Amino acid sequence: MLENTFIHLQGIGPKTEKHLWQMGIETWETFLSWKQPVFSGPRDAWIREELEMSLKHRKDIRFFKDRLASRDLWRLYGAFREKAVFLDIETSKGHQGMDEITMIGIYDGEEARTFIDGVNLPGFESTIGSFDLVITYNGASFDLPFIRRSFPGISLPIAHIDLRNLLGKLKYRGGLKGIERQVGLIRDHSIAYMNGYDAVKLWQRYQRGDASALDLLVKYNRADTVNLKPLMEIAFAKMKEHLLGGIGNTP
Repeated sequence: MLENTFIHLQGIGPKTEKHLWQMGIETWETFLSWKQPVFSGPRDAWIREELEMSLKHRKDIRFFKDRLASRDLWRLYGAFREKAVFLDIETSKGHQGMDEITMIGIYDGEEARTFIDGVNLPGFESTIGSFDLVITYNGASFDLPFIRRSFPGISLPIAHIDLRNLLGKLKYRGGLKGIERQVGLIRDHSIAYMNGYDAVKLWQRYQRGDASALDLLVKYNRADTVNLKPLMEIAFAKMKEHLLGGIGNTP
């Protein structure tokens, strides 16, 4: 999808981008190999220079993050999925007057890791810095601001995709668990109907010495985190099909 993208170029919006695709100019390289000028002389030359620059920075996520609107950052996923991480946090929700992160779960597509307050939470800061793209559900409003308050000066991944907004574009409604059920993701029965309030209660039980409560909370958080990947894959495929469906080759 990234190399089908032209809206990162100044002066090209969705309508012009779609017109290019309909002309058969579906990728940067197609544009660069087009025999005739596509736009007026000076503008055409400038766009060709920018596309050469895009090819040169093909593996530099910051180059595209700085040129795409936040609503279009989903287009980065196909090109940068190998450096993507899925993330979800749990908090104390104001228990005993404090609202703190109790747990952070991350998933790189192969391995899930959990960082727990009082155990290994500080290790999150050095770990998260190795990723270029972070994917959350409602993270723009909740997870990432919370993390920034809890880890002042932290270097989070360069780009962020919030699945709540992306799935909303695709007319999926409800919370994370409801959307999971809509697409056929089934959780283990032990956590199938748990919610954020239950997570807080489990943390409180763990604080009182119930080790089994922590095990269940980790399992719940891990599902919240790991299930973001199939949701991202579904959303990416549907958005790509919506834009490019029926238009020639779509690398």
